[in-house]
Amino acid sequence: MPTFARVHLAFERGEGVWLIATDGERYLDFASGLAVNALGHAHPHLVAALTEQAQKLWHVSNLYEIPEDERAAQRLCEASFADVVFFCNSGAEAMECAIKTARKYQSANGRSERYRIVTFEGAFHGRTLATLAAGGQKKYLDGFGPVVDGFDQVAFGDLDAAKRAIGSETAAIMIEPIMGEGGVRVVEPSFLRALRELCDHDDLMLVFDEVQTGMGRTGDLFAYQRAGVTPDIMSLAKALGGGFPVGACLATNAAAKGMTAGTHGSTFAGNPLAMSAVNATLDVMLAPGFFDHVKRIGLLLKQRLAEIKDRYPSLIAEVRGEGLLVGLRAAIPAGELVDALRAEKMLTVAAGDNVVRLLPPLIVSEPEMAEGIARLDRACAALASTQIKSRKQEAVR
Repeated sequence: MPTFARVHLAFERGEGVWLIATDGERYLDFASGLAVNALGHAHPHLVAALTEQAQKLWHVSNLYEIPEDERAAQRLCEASFADVVFFCNSGAEAMECAIKTARKYQSANGRSERYRIVTFEGAFHGRTLATLAAGGQKKYLDGFGPVVDGFDQVAFGDLDAAKRAIGSETAAIMIEPIMGEGGVRVVEPSFLRALRELCDHDDLMLVFDEVQTGMGRTGDLFAYQRAGVTPDIMSLAKALGGGFPVGACLATNAAAKGMTAGTHGSTFAGNPLAMSAVNATLDVMLAPGFFDHVKRIGLLLKQRLAEIKDRYPSLIAEVRGEGLLVGLRAAIPAGELVDALRAEKMLTVAAGDNVVRLLPPLIVSEPEMAEGIARLDRACAALASTQIKSRKQEAVR
């Protein structure tokens, strides 16, 4: 189906932060497959783990114990607030599980009338009917019939509006610690703390959508750790398998008390191939010094981007983000900057609020980061030159 507005460009292989197109051209990948390829392309440890597992067992279903997913769950719990994990196949599925877990918590506590969830305008939680309703964005909802009931959107960062939205039917509050698709808008830790207090006061579930921010993207394994605010339920996907499709919903025992045998399931979830990718990714990310590198490179990147912003104020209005989840709010249509960067053989991705996202693999080196800055500088110089020519032509007319 023609549901993707694809660029006429195809790749045949990758090496770390580089993608090699079918015509042999090399592209610096600062999109990472939409924040998925956190360890770059063809990472040797991931390749070895998947190759080894592929020769043993691919799928058995959840009718039986799967040692690989039990190990992955234990490691995720040890590294987070969670006690239990449900593995799935995508970010949208992880969010569906989070929504069901939050509602089931209230039902299991004798409050089945509590099913509504407070969400925030500009959020993106997935493409299923329920997660589209949670995001509430009209452009994604149009044409798909009645919007799934149970979600109350309030303005981004508006605490009073969040308080007013809580009623007798409210089950949870759901938020991205940093809005990725919504324009790399960072939620202030003080706002997250206030939401935590609201949830504690009314026995609501606090749900963090860390599909994009989780697995090291902000400089810590999870963004909530950076903010110092702990959720009850959290969704993961994208970078969780280093490029292999997999998602997860993490929760405390208390939050997941209603998720008993038969309440949720998935045919492919937790399969040995996916779990080998998760465990291999954790091997790399949990190694000493990994996140120190992400934080250091992220800081250097933002410093260099600030210089670019100062040099081209007619093109870049603001630098946003944390770690290696960085957004450039463009003073021109974001697509023009994305196209100019692609002309310089550098891949980026646009987001809401007229933002261009820079999402390099977390293994990006300092020289590779510097190369990205150089290509951004050249792209901006070309765009600025076009602006000057356009203004001169208008003056002549």
